[in-house]
Amino acid sequence: MSLEYNTQREHLTLREYGRNVQNLVKFIKTVDDQEKRNKYAGLLVELMKAVNPEFSKDAAEYTQKVWDDLYIISKFDLEVEGPFPVPESTILDRKPDRVGYQSNNIKFRHYGRNIEILINNAIALEDPNEKEGAIIAIGKLMKSFYQTWNKDSIEDETVLKNIKQLSKDQLDIDIEKVKQYGLFDSEKRPSDFQNRGNKNRNSGGKGGKRNFKRRRNNN
Repeated sequence: MSLEYNTQREHLTLREYGRNVQNLVKFIKTVDDQEKRNKYAGLLVELMKAVNPEFSKDAAEYTQKVWDDLYIISKFDLEVEGPFPVPESTILDRKPDRVGYQSNNIKFRHYGRNIEILINNAIALEDPNEKEGAIIAIGKLMKSFYQTWNKDSIEDETVLKNIKQLSKDQLDIDIEKVKQYGLFDSEKRPSDFQNRGNKNRNSGGKGGKRNFKRRRNNN
């Protein structure tokens, strides 16, 4: 038994479907009965969809693409009654649709489009605490992104100003609190200013006890 190498076999028209699909297409072309050819072609299309699945918003559009691929594999010489017309051979010269690039609409390029997406998500938040936490997180990212591309540091006022610009004044936070607790600094956490307040209250309570003891000893 002699071995058959791929270089000796017939060229594959659409490699993503494999050689077995191409052989089945050749077989269907030899079937004389029109009804059987139609049935076999429909079954083969379903097999091709399973072999090379794609997720498409329009299932009918994807099904038509697979039928077009079937005709391409057959070199446009398959006499079947399919649900779609036989495509022109010029389909092989068709260039893919150009993908639109939206970077031209980015207001601040050094922040990137993801920041704008995060800001839109923050605007949609209804809980005030969640919205404030989102603003702080966004401010941290913006400050770190800016410092990645610039040698100079950026002031908290500028970061907040940019947030307000991008959100069309729908997002705001007390700038004094931001500066006092360093909320836009990457090493700070949104809850740090709360923890500081708790520590101050606890230390005040302990001081009161010490004073009480002193007064009791003096008496």
